[in-house]
Amino acid sequence: MAENIKLEIVTPEKAVVSEDVQIVMSPGTEGEFGVLAGHTPFLTSLKIGTINYKNSEGKEAFVFVSGGFTEALPDKVTVLAESAERRRDIDMSRAKAARQRAEERLAVEHKDVNVIRAEAALSRALYRIKLAETKL
Repeated sequence: MAENIKLEIVTPEKAVVSEDVQIVMSPGTEGEFGVLAGHTPFLTSLKIGTINYKNSEGKEAFVFVSGGFTEALPDKVTVLAESAERRRDIDMSRAKAARQRAEERLAVEHKDVNVIRAEAALSRALYRIKLAETKL
């Protein structure tokens, strides 16, 4: 049996995940990466996406993250995320409302609309919706 590694996913507001896992797959800004026990230490930034991992029993789990940083050590992975939600905790009506607001902001050509923020909000909403709707 493979050795486990500790996974910690935290936001400024709360700890989202703290458990022993077999593997962690994460959306790095330079590409997706995986971490197993004994991995070479590194630090990288995250993009908006999904962290998936297998818990110590081999059950797969998913967490939405909207950027942040990951530190991988031989025995621990720490994710400091701007925001994070387990798949089961995603509020679909809230995500769809956020998508609608972002689409409306992007549809209006107005000097007061911050296009970069609206695009980021739309991206976050779309990732949440996609993850929540995924059949596993």
